[in-house]
Amino acid sequence: MVLVEADGGGRTGIGYTYGDVSAAAFAESALAPVAAGGDALAPAAAWRRMSAAIRNAGRPGAGAMAVSAVDIALWDLKAKLLGLPLFRVLPSFHDRVPVYGSGGFTNYPLDRLAGQLGGWVEQGIGRVKLKVSRRPDEDPRRLTAVRDAIGAEAELYADANGALTRKDALYWARRLAEEWDVRWFEEPVSSDDLTGLRLVRDRGPGRLDVAAGEYGFVLKDFADLLDGPAVDCLQADVTRCFGVTGLLQVAGLAAARQTDLSAHCAPAVSAHAFCAVERLRHLEYFHDHVRVEGLLFDGTLRPDGGALRPAADRPGLGLDVRWDDAEPYRVWGRRAG
Repeated sequence: MVLVEADGGGRTGIGYTYGDVSAAAFAESALAPVAAGGDALAPAAAWRRMSAAIRNAGRPGAGAMAVSAVDIALWDLKAKLLGLPLFRVLPSFHDRVPVYGSGGFTNYPLDRLAGQLGGWVEQGIGRVKLKVSRRPDEDPRRLTAVRDAIGAEAELYADANGALTRKDALYWARRLAEEWDVRWFEEPVSSDDLTGLRLVRDRGPGRLDVAAGEYGFVLKDFADLLDGPAVDCLQADVTRCFGVTGLLQVAGLAAARQTDLSAHCAPAVSAHAFCAVERLRHLEYFHDHVRVEGLLFDGTLRPDGGALRPAADRPGLGLDVRWDDAEPYRVWGRRAG
């Protein structure tokens, strides 16, 4: 986690991304001088200056993640200055974000795998996802164990993380749908393989949605996935796609193409930001990010009725950093304060 603070008007906003420590150095060297001194009530103006400042240094990758962290901090600051929760400051269409439980790692033994996904369903989360395709020969028994644990009514999702070839992905798409009633196949091939994604989307089972987009950084990455189109449901990560300001642009693209948008991880931020997505599908309630955010923040949200509901009585993101708890994990920079 790369954690950023933005001070203004006697308040402090926080933002973060998940990436290499180099993103922290990037934010300090390239972005802080551009954002400093700006209007705290105009995050988009700072976003535009930051985007221009990193043109030659590199916009995709670490550059996009660094801008995302700073942009989120600026939006959090603005909301705190206004005394409102962030989702109320944004042009929100929703006051809650449906979630799906995500984990199901390929190194889990069957009892842990079934217990994790079955546990989410017992908590009222009606959609769950497991990882597949690292060792495809083991997937049938893993999928069967999960389907038995979650029952027939819960929606089952699968994420190949781009591990398959085009033909293998099409083969597995059919098996997933027919044998285990899987409704979501994420990155069956690499998200860089637009032709492969289109192949699986166009020739795969009708009730199996193909999804990708979590590795989108700049706006063209998302436009490319929507052209064709290559996906049934687009994904975006607010900590990668140039922050809240960038996400609003991605949401506009999705709406124009009549395509749903799903949030990738970072639940504490995404629960607010994706309220402003008209074509909202759901949010990935990812085991690792839930764990990390719970270690470092007070004010994190827990699912209620299968959704995250941003607190209406806490300004900004509603988060407070537990700096004493965070300090043992610090690998770069200086302690706040």
